[in-house]
Amino acid sequence: MLMCMSISGYSQELSSVMALGLKCFRLMHPAFCNYLAALTRPVSNITLKTVSGRQHDHKQHMTYSAVPVRHFATKKAKAKGKGLSQTRVNINITLVEDIINLEEVDEEMKSVIEALKDTFNKTLNIRTSPGSLDHITVVTADGKLALNQISQISMKSPQLILVNMASFPECTAAAIKAIRESGMNLNPELEGTLIRVPIPIVTREHREMLVKLAKQNTNKAKDSLRRVRTNAMNKLKKSKDKTSEDTIRLIEKQISQMADDTVAELDRHLAVKTKELLG
Repeated sequence: MLMCMSISGYSQELSSVMALGLKCFRLMHPAFCNYLAALTRPVSNITLKTVSGRQHDHKQHMTYSAVPVRHFATKKAKAKGKGLSQTRVNINITLVEDIINLEEVDEEMKSVIEALKDTFNKTLNIRTSPGSLDHITVVTADGKLALNQISQISMKSPQLILVNMASFPECTAAAIKAIRESGMNLNPELEGTLIRVPIPIVTREHREMLVKLAKQNTNKAKDSLRRVRTNAMNKLKKSKDKTSEDTIRLIEKQISQMADDTVAELDRHLAVKTKELLG
């Protein structure tokens, strides 16, 4: 009999524990479900969930913040995107010559590079020589002429260049102006029809000034390149009515690619010149 009473008491105690556990689970069940849902919810859907319940006859509100989960691109997706951005176009020029002459566009872009190289060689040198003044453009009544066409240029000493304007004295003032504005940091002095041009002493400041001029010339070359690219694009637009959109888009990409390659070449020449000037 005592054993039966013990078993009965144990059963009642166990029932009480199970009832309490069930009651707690009912309160925790909504929160547990919300937490599981939050683990897989995107960051953009973050919300706050409120769960209400009663415990000991008192209403309770429990707030659970959703756990943000970041979604990262896979290595395969990144590699795919990287490959697409580096895809180059190589159009057969003869196949699109009825739409636009890409060979002509290429030549115009290359001429921009050659013009910059010519400017670097003639005007941006550490040591100024008579030949540096030859192609300085002088604005005269008869139009724009090279300085060596209206004067005799000679080297009197390693520190002085002479420009004789005896053949065209009326152009003397214009010649002085052109020499001073040539970008070579020259300060000409006038003696009758003879222009004396002292050669600047090579200092660190002088070298840095030449580098600054090199950058300015490069930026001007890039401006010329933009005009070439714009003109090519405008010509291409005229063919949109009789050419497929895919073809137009492909040619546009080819032109942009050619321009980008030219910019890279201009920057390369600037880097080489900068290194040369700074020593």
